[in-house]
Amino acid sequence: MQVQSSQEFAELRRAHRSFAFPLTIAFVSWYTLYVLLSNYAGDFMGKQVVGNINVALVFGLLQFLSTFVIAWWYSRHASAKLDPRAQAIKSRLEGKS
Repeated sequence: MQVQSSQEFAELRRAHRSFAFPLTIAFVSWYTLYVLLSNYAGDFMGKQVVGNINVALVFGLLQFLSTFVIAWWYSRHASAKLDPRAQAIKSRLEGKS
């Protein structure tokens, strides 16, 4: 319990939340837009872009792409910002500092 009330842990949580929450809100909004457009804007989503590829397919593929980009971005963020802080806390707890 002492760790959870420490300033280091609070900074770690803040660094995680300041990255994860906005991205989660952005991705859920993006996904909701896709679902709403699919349900209520059929003419727009059915427009052909190239050949048999329509807007809905492009949006669907962009959902996959955005998922992978967010995962990659979070991995870089965690490696650069979160992991060093977590390691410092762990080292302190294990008495290595």
